[in-house]
Amino acid sequence: MSESLTLLTVLAGLAVTLALFALLARHVRRRGTAGGALRGALAAHDEAFHGTAADSYYELQVQTDRRAPLPDDRWRRGPRSGRRV
Repeated sequence: MSESLTLLTVLAGLAVTLALFALLARHVRRRGTAGGALRGALAAHDEAFHGTAADSYYELQVQTDRRAPLPDDRWRRGPRSGRRV
């Protein structure tokens, strides 16, 4: 009897823990609160233990901050496109 009570207590604790994690995951998905913090924590871990991963992370950040070039119409128009120089 005592062994089954111990097993039931452990299983109940596991069920409660999983339910709390599920509620936390739903809250985070709904509000989007963990994106920046998780990204920063993983970047710090990569910088400490995986140098090439940290370099890739910083390169991706630079690429996202870079502005897209303006379209260039010179290649579509010919020399006699109606524009006077």
